[in-house]
Amino acid sequence: MSGSRTETTAPQATMGLALYEQVREYITRRIQSGEWPSGHRLPSEHEFVALFGISRMTVNRALRELAEQGRVVRIAGVGSFVAEEKPQSTLLQIPNLAGEIRQRGHDYLYKVLRVERLSATIDVATALDLRAGASVFHTVCVHLENGVPIQLEDRYVSPKMAPGFGEQDFSVIQPSEYLVRNIPFDQIEHVVDAVLPTPEQAQLLETGPTDPCLLLTRRTWYRGAPVTLVRCLHPGQRYRLGSRFGADGNPKVS
Repeated sequence: MSGSRTETTAPQATMGLALYEQVREYITRRIQSGEWPSGHRLPSEHEFVALFGISRMTVNRALRELAEQGRVVRIAGVGSFVAEEKPQSTLLQIPNLAGEIRQRGHDYLYKVLRVERLSATIDVATALDLRAGASVFHTVCVHLENGVPIQLEDRYVSPKMAPGFGEQDFSVIQPSEYLVRNIPFDQIEHVVDAVLPTPEQAQLLETGPTDPCLLLTRRTWYRGAPVTLVRCLHPGQRYRLGSRFGADGNPKVS
């Protein structure tokens, strides 16, 4: 772990957030921006207390939640550090799930479960470079192959980058298809994690609560501005994620 100290400046209060959430957002933004890289030592609890003018218990709650999320590592008697990034698989394209399924000669179907506009949580706002509580588009869909659910898609879209997204009829066109056709992007990030589903997710995917799943988190950008954040949850026994590329790093097409 890095032993370097962190220069801090007094943060501006974020309206509508509890004090511990303000501390959590302050830390998260510096990690996301790269200002505090992996292994960097965070200010001490006493320094956060002085910086925010709040209780040590409040600071402790913020750090505890960040540790539970895997963003920071806390070492008793030493301090808190930015966690090392998890190894991640590189998937080179945004897949056309419907096309893949139909190419196998199977039936494809998707169901739209939710279309709404809501206030962004801290995690969503950070991923889309918005203020916490800012308005975002949100859709939830389940994708089925031969009548069996293989993906639960949970998508957030920045209204700044896709203002017409909420006006679409997603019974006619999938959210992903609309975005690919109409909203440009020049960067993609894919991160894959092994997770257990929540009870609600297990019910929607028709899987057991202890059956492992693959969670693909995708973000896209255009000219440095985030466009969308989507989390695609797949039952591990029904789906694989992977890519094929040459030694030069370019994707191979069959």
